[in-house]
Amino acid sequence: MMEDHFLKRLRKKARKGLRGWPIATIAFYGPNLSQATKVAVGIVPSENANVEELRDWKVDRGDIRADPGIAREILEFIEKHRVLTVGMTDEIIGCPHQEGIDYEGEWCPVCEFWHGRDRFTGQRVH
Repeated sequence: MMEDHFLKRLRKKARKGLRGWPIATIAFYGPNLSQATKVAVGIVPSENANVEELRDWKVDRGDIRADPGIAREILEFIEKHRVLTVGMTDEIIGCPHQEGIDYEGEWCPVCEFWHGRDRFTGQRVH
């Protein structure tokens, strides 16, 4: 399938390791450890710099990691910024909602799975 080509290209770029700046960081978020519903891509232009550009994509159903249309848009975004290195993990690193924007307090009221869990490991901390 042609669309699957974009998913493969994105994963291949991430496997190449450090190739220079700018770097794109790709992080997945979801209501639990098995379903990613949001991906955020940040562009870091140079060493010791902060993220200069940030874009995210969301889906209501399914897993965003398997969406070839979004993979194509991510590739276009990183190519537009002339990214040389891609840092990406397939793991989910927390709730798709943003503290201070989508909710106030320590835990998201929508994503009960994450209550009392470390966002990077998914392990209980409380």
